[in-house]
Amino acid sequence: MFHFLSDFFQKNSINCFAPIALSNCRITKPYLLEQSGIQSGTVFMIAVPYFTKACQDPCRNISAYAVSNDYHIFFRSLFDEILPLLREYFPDNRFVGFADHSPINEIDAAVRAGLGVLGDNHMLITPLYSSYVFLGEIITDAKIPTELYPLRSCNACGACQRACPANTCGGTCLSALTQKKGVLTTSEIDLIRRFQTAWGCDICQQVCPHTQKALENGTIYTPIPFFQENQISSLTTDLINEMTQPVFEARAYAWRGKEPILRNLKIIENKNDKEDSTCST
Repeated sequence: MFHFLSDFFQKNSINCFAPIALSNCRITKPYLLEQSGIQSGTVFMIAVPYFTKACQDPCRNISAYAVSNDYHIFFRSLFDEILPLLREYFPDNRFVGFADHSPINEIDAAVRAGLGVLGDNHMLITPLYSSYVFLGEIITDAKIPTELYPLRSCNACGACQRACPANTCGGTCLSALTQKKGVLTTSEIDLIRRFQTAWGCDICQQVCPHTQKALENGTIYTPIPFFQENQISSLTTDLINEMTQPVFEARAYAWRGKEPILRNLKIIENKNDKEDSTCST
């Protein structure tokens, strides 16, 4: 089974994966396991890289993970292809796939499976791609040999903590702020205007030494075609308003609707109009 999955992942340009016993995972949503009929077995953790050249656009005003289409679409397609094959080749076993909405703590499981270390920014840091990966997993009731790694952390250099806007702006998470619905306070508006972000925040990832190393080595870029297509690195009000509903719903920022991101863009664009920014919208 491991070799079957390994061949499949490699064919899909996924080279960061490893199994871990389900018993060694932290179960956070047991009802999802109950629904799948799996109580014990093996978890195949997958770290999918998404960083592209477009993520280095100096005018990018959204988080790097939102430059391509929503990664949930990628995982749905991946699971739609691999799960029927697994059920065909291994009919005595159960299989289910998860990404984001998962029965386990995915970062904890990925570290214990040996895919990387836990960063001070609370993200998985991988050797090749730094923290620019999406996590998913295939869970099966089949039991195969696995290796358990300790819960290793980064070297705590403090770069991400020092650069985080939350540590200099009263504890406000910039990424969460951009996703907040409703009216913003004056200080919240100032924070969005200061950092010129319409959606999300990558600061803790950008300043990480592991990211700098991955950039220097050239390993950070994803080889997966899905994330190299339909890229939009800089949003404008006109661009959002012109998107058809299906196109908008394929983006990572769609889950909060158009209102928050249009509000953020208005804040940014008002500043750019006044300052005649080189990245003017």
